[in-house]
Amino acid sequence: MAASDDHPLIGAAHRLAADVLAPAAEAADREGVTPETIAAVKASGVLGVGAPEQYGGADAPAAVAREIAEILAGACCSTFFVQAQHHTPVQLLRTGEEAARERWLRPLAEGALLAGIAFSHLRAFPDRPVRVTRERAGWRFDGRVPWYTGWGLNDLFLLGGATEHGEVVFAAAEPREQPGLTPTAPLQLAALTGTRTVGLVLDGLVLPDEAVVQRLPHEEWATADRPKNTNTNPAVFGVARAALDLLDAHGDPEAKETAGVLRDRLEITHRDAYALVDEVPAGERIPDRLRLKTRAYDLMRAATTAAIVAGGGRAFALSSPAQRLAREGLFLVVQGQTADVRAAHLVALRS
Repeated sequence: MAASDDHPLIGAAHRLAADVLAPAAEAADREGVTPETIAAVKASGVLGVGAPEQYGGADAPAAVAREIAEILAGACCSTFFVQAQHHTPVQLLRTGEEAARERWLRPLAEGALLAGIAFSHLRAFPDRPVRVTRERAGWRFDGRVPWYTGWGLNDLFLLGGATEHGEVVFAAAEPREQPGLTPTAPLQLAALTGTRTVGLVLDGLVLPDEAVVQRLPHEEWATADRPKNTNTNPAVFGVARAALDLLDAHGDPEAKETAGVLRDRLEITHRDAYALVDEVPAGERIPDRLRLKTRAYDLMRAATTAAIVAGGGRAFALSSPAQRLAREGLFLVVQGQTADVRAAHLVALRS
């Protein structure tokens, strides 16, 4: 048993997954995550896993947050991905501007509100897909956010942009159509269309000073951001384990033996990947992190492929979790991908 298994939020995540997420996963994949599911996520307490106790959160260890991510992703990756956006604003608010922290952190920590994010485009700097300029009324945002997850489900979102002088500005905004902010039609994706992902067109959206969560030089932000995506995403382990559970449940001796072999390999990669996160300073041993990340992708792909093979033609029905898990796995391969991660993965695929 992992040291985190006795944490109350682990039990809450298992109940949420078993009672709400897994039974509705195929419907969420086809039709979208529902407000009712989000209400259950809020009520479960998992949104406060990394939030400070003084603001109503659990301030749980990182191992607990990772295990929750694995549980939720294995049950319904669409719902997992919607709620995954929430935790970055929570962390930025911990150390951000006082006015924003005092307004938003408690309702986010307690699960009264669900947050989204819109700042992955900052990784394109010095290109500025979202431009920020200072105005008397506050901060003006112009440009286009290519991806925004959770439209119609989130209560607020963290918007990031860059000034012409290379400063990054993060500010909280309401995710609704308003002067200066227009959503695109929902993006039709090969997987996780149910996450209600849109683009955002920004044409003079002005946010006041009190909405600003953090301002810092882009290089300072990027230095902290770059190592994060070299670590293995816990959702990869969650989807892989769900596929192996399908194999075990199939009943065929070959399926069960295959599940056992792949599970042993997955657990070794799981152990080694998290040891790097927990025991080695961020930014060190990057080649080892990338090697384990791509190894986890390989095992996830093997697990989801095996689930389809065992299921035969029935596995291609939209009611089958096997095909959904395989598509979710493909999504996770490119989610949060950076140039370094992409290069390492391509090298691994030809090795």
